[in-house]
Amino acid sequence: MSTAPDVAHATWQKSTYSAGNSGQCLEWAPAYTSSGLVPIRDSKRPTGQALAFPASAWSSFITSIKSP
Repeated sequence: MSTAPDVAHATWQKSTYSAGNSGQCLEWAPAYTSSGLVPIRDSKRPTGQALAFPASAWSSFITSIKSP
């Protein structure tokens, strides 16, 4: 895990797995991936802290949770 970049003015995108019912959802800031980081935050706490993961680690994580 890396220190999150300044995402105060980021445009956040909700996870495609979000049920849209204000439940447990993650949001990410796609514009920052070119920096090699993937900022993630809890959609229920938009003013809370964001975490940033190296893009390669995030990709591996997503691949592993999609695998049966």
